[in-house]
Amino acid sequence: MRRFCPKKIFFLIAGIVFAILLNSCQPVLIAESQSLSSTKISASLLPVASPERELTASPAKLPPLPYDYGALDKAIDAETMKLHHDEHHASYVNNLNNALQQYPNLQRRSVEALLRDLNNVPENIRSKVRNNGGGHLNHTMFWQIMSPQGGGEPIGEIAQEINQTFGNFDVFKQQFNAAGAEHFGSGWVWLVRNPQNELQIVTTTNQDNPIMDGSYPIIGNDLWEHAYYLKYRNRRPEYLNNWWNVVNWSEINRRIQASSP
Repeated sequence: MRRFCPKKIFFLIAGIVFAILLNSCQPVLIAESQSLSSTKISASLLPVASPERELTASPAKLPPLPYDYGALDKAIDAETMKLHHDEHHASYVNNLNNALQQYPNLQRRSVEALLRDLNNVPENIRSKVRNNGGGHLNHTMFWQIMSPQGGGEPIGEIAQEINQTFGNFDVFKQQFNAAGAEHFGSGWVWLVRNPQNELQIVTTTNQDNPIMDGSYPIIGNDLWEHAYYLKYRNRRPEYLNNWWNVVNWSEINRRIQASSP
């Protein structure tokens, strides 16, 4: 009678088990790797105030200007900057906090989340959240995309995408300024990445932000009269043209990169 060695049987079984485990695990590991590498947050869900984090509403706080009031005098005078930041922006912050005071569940949400989901904000404060939350968000972004060292031609990825979409920077600037000049009343003019991942120039009314329509704002200029009237009076086109002298292309490149598909 043929005898079997216990050690041989043990190694034979162990080898079979190892082979089965290896074959069964391999497809799962490949699938997980593919899933992780293809994961990309939709641009419309990205933070707006900063590419790194959303804007808190618990409570909302007025951010300090990243430069002196007169630092942008190539385009905006010191008196306008002081009134714009210390009075207008501060008012949006205070009004938003007052609107949310009786709704601690809403205070735990970001300003971006509130604006994306206005239909679930109680009707009695919906307009206040829309106007003041939008004003707070828009201005927080606005201060960051300007700089005393700004201006000149765009650089990096934003320059490439502008050229691909509009042909060149001069054509883009003309279209952007025309959209801002032709917009009736108060509002903003924007360069956005739309839901089709294309760059597009749009305007919004009052303090609405493009995320309310599923787009991500990359550049935005304030068209409210309080943004320019002390220096330019009713000459909005002149303000729009001079504003490019303070545009912070480094910050805008961070935004374009964050929203790239």
